[in-house]
Amino acid sequence: MELQIRNLSKTYANGVHALKGVSLVIPRGMFGLLGPNGAGKSTLMRTIATLQEPDEGTIELADRSGQGIDVVRDKERVRETLGYLPQEFGVYPYVSAERLLDHFAVLKGITDRRARREVVEALLHQTNLYDVRKKKLGGYSGGMRQRFGVAVALLGNPELIIVDEPTAGLDPAERVRFLNLLSALGENAVVILSTHIVDDVSELCSRMAIINDGTILLEPDPLGAIAAVQGRIWRRIIDRSELAEVERAHAVISTKLLAGRTLVHVYGDSAPDAGYEAVEADLEDVYFATMAGHFSPAGSQPARQPDDERERVLTVSAR
Repeated sequence: MELQIRNLSKTYANGVHALKGVSLVIPRGMFGLLGPNGAGKSTLMRTIATLQEPDEGTIELADRSGQGIDVVRDKERVRETLGYLPQEFGVYPYVSAERLLDHFAVLKGITDRRARREVVEALLHQTNLYDVRKKKLGGYSGGMRQRFGVAVALLGNPELIIVDEPTAGLDPAERVRFLNLLSALGENAVVILSTHIVDDVSELCSRMAIINDGTILLEPDPLGAIAAVQGRIWRRIIDRSELAEVERAHAVISTKLLAGRTLVHVYGDSAPDAGYEAVEADLEDVYFATMAGHFSPAGSQPARQPDDERERVLTVSAR
């Protein structure tokens, strides 16, 4: 079971080139698609979910039986085995979770009343919403609504599940509950997690890709990529006024405020100078080094970006 994407391109009517020849092979399990806002993630997810047409390229899903489904041409067949949780979705605020999930089950083709009741109850238990199943959705917290969205996406035992920015806006406790729910989904399906939050991918995904400006910059094994940058990440705390000079002299990949001063991470084969100390690298360092154009393991596509794009990445990382 896997999803194969080949040379996918999409340009919108306003001239935005959202996807530029994207190719990916996504196996069964949790796959993270990581990139900043505006990178092309949602365009790719909507195209896979059959909500819009690509200009060029193909998408094929090999289902549990080993048969291939042409996602672009055979949309109805794909939708029969697709679970999709978009970044934003509406609910009827005056309807209970149980009643609305039952309604969606009918739309999914589960018409037998007894079978539908069993499916609805099982999904409410799975998403930890059973005790609040009678509560109107308008009274749900953001995390509860997201879990309800997963329940809807799981109707029909889908083989392809897409979740787009699922933890954005959740408080820490709800985020943990939601990630625990997602972690169990990859055993029997291809699950694509699209996000700009590095920790979501780090905690859940055994495979991933980094996308920016409609292009796949890197398709690494997360643990292998982290190992590849070990010994090459250095940090130093500086005054904000020193940042411009440090950026001119060294390959700065990220900055953040720390107790009123600026903590910089620098990429290099050796310490820039005596004021820097080695850092235990993590996936965030891989992400920012790739986005800044300094990291591209053997066999992957070059990740070099224009200087103006590098400046934008560093600005975002400092926020």
